[in-house]
Amino acid sequence: MCPLSICGVWKEEFEKFADFEYELVILKGNTAKKTELLQKMQGYSLQVAVLNYESVWRIEPQIKSWKPDMIICDESHKIKTHNTVTSKSLHSLGEKASYRLILTGTLITNKAIDVFSQYKFLEPQIFGKSFYTFRNRYFDMVGYGNHVPVLKKSMESELKEKIHSIAFRATKSECLDLPETTDMVRYIELEPNAMNIYKHLVRDSFAELSRGEVTATNILTKILRLSQLTGGFLGDDVGKKVHQISKAKLAALEDIVDEMASSGKKLVVIARFIPEIEAITDLLSKKKLKFSVITGNVKNRSKQIEQFQNDSDVLVFVGQIATAGLGITLTASSTMVFYSMDYSMSNFEQTKARIHRAGQQKNCTYIYLIAKGTVDEKVLITLQNKANLAKNLIDEYRRGLNPYEIGGI
Repeated sequence: MCPLSICGVWKEEFEKFADFEYELVILKGNTAKKTELLQKMQGYSLQVAVLNYESVWRIEPQIKSWKPDMIICDESHKIKTHNTVTSKSLHSLGEKASYRLILTGTLITNKAIDVFSQYKFLEPQIFGKSFYTFRNRYFDMVGYGNHVPVLKKSMESELKEKIHSIAFRATKSECLDLPETTDMVRYIELEPNAMNIYKHLVRDSFAELSRGEVTATNILTKILRLSQLTGGFLGDDVGKKVHQISKAKLAALEDIVDEMASSGKKLVVIARFIPEIEAITDLLSKKKLKFSVITGNVKNRSKQIEQFQNDSDVLVFVGQIATAGLGITLTASSTMVFYSMDYSMSNFEQTKARIHRAGQQKNCTYIYLIAKGTVDEKVLITLQNKANLAKNLIDEYRRGLNPYEIGGI
């Protein structure tokens, strides 16, 4: 089991490293097609079926009938929420398999409570099968409406000991001779008109927040529009039409692209929103630069990665952070530009690792395009400090501050 974007990676890795007979099939197509492919796998060599997480629950009965001896959950933080249909299916499937393995670089993304669902699949004897019994033992529920789990100080040692009782942890520094990394922040000045719109949106967001319930969802929803604006785009009130109101970040990126292209170096550009990616690819097309791109809408992702890695004419890779941050290798470049970011710590760390991984020979540089005096600054600081953005903003609001403001606005 793995995210859709890296199903092809398993095929490539087996081809590189498996020194034994095997048959590997990526289960794709509709449910009937996936079932047909699975049922045909009855050979005498090792049979490996690769399936994306989103499809697991749809063919759970067929997987049980196939009777896998081992189930591997790659990027297992994808099942960190205990009550989703995917997690429930894997908990059920795990009970039937003799061997289970989880693989992830981010077992805990934001909260220690993330471990429960993954361990319920892996070995339910560690933390039990009841989420609420686990939560009550290890966490205090605090915050507005008692919805925020905070690990009890008295239980930290026990939780850590149980996690490590069946875990093996290897850091990059321990097992890979990787080059150094450097972070560079490039501050962008939004155009006066765009900044005025931004300020109005800050005030409106605060006013709306004051009239409603202050929850993590509400506070992050309003930050979403502010983040869209700093990238240059804003939807109308209906949310259907998107208008470009700033080209400040695009101009800054153009300078970086020109610099890299003139020296024949490859570049990875990461963005959060589709309109940003479309603007970036339009820019590259106008410059007649060849590029690869991966978003949620791109089907043949393996081809996009392969041409960036191996075709010397393809100088730029453009990826959507939620899609291109897992399980792919982009070591043909040692420079990554974050045009925009989301608030997920796991997405942030996983995306950075696309260029800083085995096979990378050069020091890696991360360039962050940050619109000065905007929420971009808060998002970057929060991610670099491995903090919880929603919690920080709610705390600011309760201290009487406008959580969307930066000093000087």
